[in-house]
Amino acid sequence: MRTGRKPRIRDGNRVTIREVARDAGVSTAAVSQVFNSSGRISEETRQRIRAIARKLNYHPNRYARNLAAGNSRTLGMVVSDIENPFFTVVIKHFEAQARKHGFDMIASETGYELTLMRHAAESMLEQAVSGVAIMTSEMSPAWLEEILERGIPVTCFDLDFNSERASNIKVNYLSGMRQLLDHLYHLGHRQIAYVGGKRKFKNILSRYEGYLNSMAGLGLSPGPELMGNQRLDGGYAAGVSILELPERPTAVVAVNDLTAVGLISAFSEAGLRVPEDISVTGFDNTYLAAYFVPRLTTVDMHPDLLGRTAADALNDAITAPGSGGKEYAIKIDLVAGKSTGPAPLHQVQRVGVSQVSTRDDC
Repeated sequence: MRTGRKPRIRDGNRVTIREVARDAGVSTAAVSQVFNSSGRISEETRQRIRAIARKLNYHPNRYARNLAAGNSRTLGMVVSDIENPFFTVVIKHFEAQARKHGFDMIASETGYELTLMRHAAESMLEQAVSGVAIMTSEMSPAWLEEILERGIPVTCFDLDFNSERASNIKVNYLSGMRQLLDHLYHLGHRQIAYVGGKRKFKNILSRYEGYLNSMAGLGLSPGPELMGNQRLDGGYAAGVSILELPERPTAVVAVNDLTAVGLISAFSEAGLRVPEDISVTGFDNTYLAAYFVPRLTTVDMHPDLLGRTAADALNDAITAPGSGGKEYAIKIDLVAGKSTGPAPLHQVQRVGVSQVSTRDDC
């Protein structure tokens, strides 16, 4: 019985590019072009080279090649919190789109901490990425400039970074908050609390300012305003604080979906029904919002489109260097779920609720 030839293994457990080239009857440059998705190689030759590589169990050493060349077919992405379902979807679709363009991808997070921002930026430089998407507002302009000075294209989200060499993806947070507040207003809510986050981050500040402007536009006084941390536990803690208020609001607007779920957990444990006793809204429209019970009323930030747009923007900058930075707008929309309902009739609705704040930042 004939058996297939076993893959050749050399010292260091790696077959070389020269062996692939020899067996495929091509140059090492041709093999390199196939694995870099570059060059004018016929489809027949590409398939032959890849077949030989699979047979020999050949895998290119991308990391070593990146360091040697000072560049790579790798795109980087920096996010605030990889555990946040919003960023999970962004990363997933960024990676899928990057692969369509012939790139691998790596991701790093800041954890909403300025001290980790530097590490995330350094990681991108050490990996010699071809381009990087900054999907967090923790990134400082100084580090962005250092990345750009290395000739690495940048795409920013939630940053007002003006540079001819960087592209920007923008959303209208005021529009999102206005849609939420209009929705609650038409349901009869007048006492609408807000649970925010660290306003030193632009995206958090923009949502808060959107809440204030929308409340003013409806002729309502803002508040109570409470502090969260953009995570489940912060929402839960804020919910406990709301339960202790002498006059409970009829609705609460949360800075994001995770905060909203934490709020509802606290309310449910205290015996409140959502939305019969109190309405809660999120922001982002993560899959958590879609499968949570009750289904969250939220604002769809289209994280799938955001991820694809970031990859496309970097690919455009890499393939057409010198074309300058571009601006991409993502339209956001209200998703009316089951976590909002008519304001409770047994609670007196009045305009001008006194503002309560547990911290300076909201």
